[in-house]
Amino acid sequence: MKGLKYIICGKLYNGVDAEFKEGWKILVKDDKIAEVGPDIEKPDEAEVIDLSDATVTPGMIDAHMHMDFWDWHTIREEVYTTSEEMKTLAVLKTAQTCLHRGFTTIRHVGGITSNGFGVLDVRDAINAGKFEGARIKAAARFMCTAGSHGDLSQGFARNPQVSRMLQNIRYSCGAGPDFFRNAVREEIKYGSDFIKIMATGGFFTPTDNPSQQQLDDSEMEAIITTAHQMGRYVTAHVYSPSEMKKLIKYGIDGMEHCSLIDEETEQLIIDNHVKVVPTFCPYEEAIHYDPVALKDKQPEFRAKLELYKDRLQECRKRLVNSKIDFGYGTDFVANHMNYDSGYEFKAWMESGMGTFRTLRAATLRNAEILQLDDKIGSIEAGKLADISAWKRDLMTDPYALLDCAFVMKEGKQYEAEASPDVEGK
Repeated sequence: MKGLKYIICGKLYNGVDAEFKEGWKILVKDDKIAEVGPDIEKPDEAEVIDLSDATVTPGMIDAHMHMDFWDWHTIREEVYTTSEEMKTLAVLKTAQTCLHRGFTTIRHVGGITSNGFGVLDVRDAINAGKFEGARIKAAARFMCTAGSHGDLSQGFARNPQVSRMLQNIRYSCGAGPDFFRNAVREEIKYGSDFIKIMATGGFFTPTDNPSQQQLDDSEMEAIITTAHQMGRYVTAHVYSPSEMKKLIKYGIDGMEHCSLIDEETEQLIIDNHVKVVPTFCPYEEAIHYDPVALKDKQPEFRAKLELYKDRLQECRKRLVNSKIDFGYGTDFVANHMNYDSGYEFKAWMESGMGTFRTLRAATLRNAEILQLDDKIGSIEAGKLADISAWKRDLMTDPYALLDCAFVMKEGKQYEAEASPDVEGK
């Protein structure tokens, strides 16, 4: 129910200032924030929401999600054993759970199991009020090449006939600048908000590695140029510095992961204002080396984390100490449910990123990355009333963002929930 709401904050992080403001109030009118400050008078007709025992923040944003599967333990099977309709239901489930856990906006960076556009239908249905759920920005399919990190028919590589058949139904998988120019145009025609490309190999897939370039230079340039001509930004899955430098040369807008970054590339990112979402959590067992926990990973993921752990550790320190203004994203396909977005907070805190840098990444910086900073990302007059609250100590408790105490999206309050993983922690 909308109308006037008067929110009493114990502490407030507004998304702008690197501090908690004590005893501030927020006045919400319909779907927007009308006033925020320490001395706001309560209108007689306003509903009072007392969060004086909680820390209030903007609604959190996860800028790197794959929403189209039910369980990371069965993700590979789901690629080929569930229908597009079932995958669309998984997207809806993910959006709804994220909302109840305090993440009011999420960005889907390409389907892992799906080859369709169900995520765009869920996005539009939520926007139209047909379902509750987190606000979605999405690239339905990623641009990739045969045998690359985006080609999930790799698992059938020793049965070439089957592998080729499965590769051919991933319509954004191909070769050559002309193919990718058309693939970008199709992706935009069907409604994707931005373009995602798989520039290098990765950790999750079985027959590639994070250091490989998997789109050639002309293909990368064609994708980026075409997307820009059509008014869309481009972000890239990328690990190796050599490919990061090429992407920057061709005008890339954003990059995901960047886990093997070097000093020269770090400066290029800053100089060219490239938006980086580093996704810390998928590599935690290698960063804080834990061979027992690594056993829970898929075999090829585990083997590559073991191989790259020293470089990952070195480069994590570089990322933490860099001056890059990062976004916050999870990329959960191999260690947590995709809607458990609060785990990334734990990874940032245990890497030494600090509370306010992490909260900024998950609020205003992510709003900028999603091109929504005129609407969300901070608690300021005129912004949409996307507001979350947390009763755990955000300064000291790494599990704080897994335990949501209050959530509001566009002035409407929803039931808040905690991840079951935090019980007893």
